[in-house]
Amino acid sequence: MGELRGTHVPVLLERCLELLAPALGRGRRTVHVDATLGLAGHAEAVLQAHPETILVGLDRDTEALAHARVRLARFAGRVHLEHAVYDELPEVLDRLGFPSVDGVLFDLGVSSLQLDAPDRGFAYAQDAPLDMRMDQTRGVTAEEVVNSYPHPDLARVLRVYGEEKFAGRIASAIIRERERGRITSSARLAELVRESIPAPARRTGGHPAKRTFQALRIEVNRELAALETALPAALDRLSVGGRLVVLSYHSLEDRLTKQALAERVRSTGPIDLPVELPGSEPTFRLLSRGAELPGEVEVAANPRAASVRLRAAERIDPQAAQRGRTDRERYRRRGKAMHQPGTGSATGSGSDPRRMPGDTTDEEGEGT
Repeated sequence: MGELRGTHVPVLLERCLELLAPALGRGRRTVHVDATLGLAGHAEAVLQAHPETILVGLDRDTEALAHARVRLARFAGRVHLEHAVYDELPEVLDRLGFPSVDGVLFDLGVSSLQLDAPDRGFAYAQDAPLDMRMDQTRGVTAEEVVNSYPHPDLARVLRVYGEEKFAGRIASAIIRERERGRITSSARLAELVRESIPAPARRTGGHPAKRTFQALRIEVNRELAALETALPAALDRLSVGGRLVVLSYHSLEDRLTKQALAERVRSTGPIDLPVELPGSEPTFRLLSRGAELPGEVEVAANPRAASVRLRAAERIDPQAAQRGRTDRERYRRRGKAMHQPGTGSATGSGSDPRRMPGDTTDEEGEGT
């Protein structure tokens, strides 16, 4: 395995522990899935905080798994580490015999190990072979993408996955360069990108190759396709009271997360009916309004946290939630009737029916 390459500071660690605590600390055996185990910083903290929790850790990177196995050795009786991509979660849980789980964490994007290892090809600031595979045992490399994709496909990858305004120009420069010789170096690719972007645009927004390298990494590892499958699967496996926490690092990941949660926290029934139709009730509630951002202290201690966006949700019992909404609606109607003329209530007195405990909208979170 060798020495650990790179540094690892878990992002938003205390907030993740705070959000997961009600689901994992239930006074019984609980199961937590770290769908992106990496170097196991979040996983180690969860196991320390919850002595009755069993961890299922997934990662496609065999080097990361090897380091995580050493780090978590003292918890060996409570740990299952799996070489798998997060969209394989249902198969992993079925094999391990866990029909449901209590917590799931996704810490998306590239890991510290991958970013800091020069030979992996993820970093535009270091010269390395163009690999960018998170799982180096399978799949196409960034070198194959750069040297084989036709111009329309290459431009589409850069535009969609990198949100690169100059995708067409960069793709043209790559095509011209590879006609002279195969592009194999991350440094050469970064230089091509820099030369393709107009000088005024290079002065803002960080390194000019940042978006291109992000796009190639997403394409090579099928990150968004896997996430689009994995999020609904993870939500389906959560028990009532179970919680999902997602850390995203760019708008594409965060948008998929937001959409997956939105489908579960709203009713699917007609809005004009007085009661919910069976099966149309919300099955989750959000734990925060919108995406939570890191604080200044967090970013100062860990600059890689600067772009993180956190979203979280809890599975609820639809029938219990429906009973609560029905009771609140009945209370509101009774209060409204009491304030009508002729009911004996002093109109305009300023007195309102007392708000019922927990009377919040589905969009409200516990931290608001």
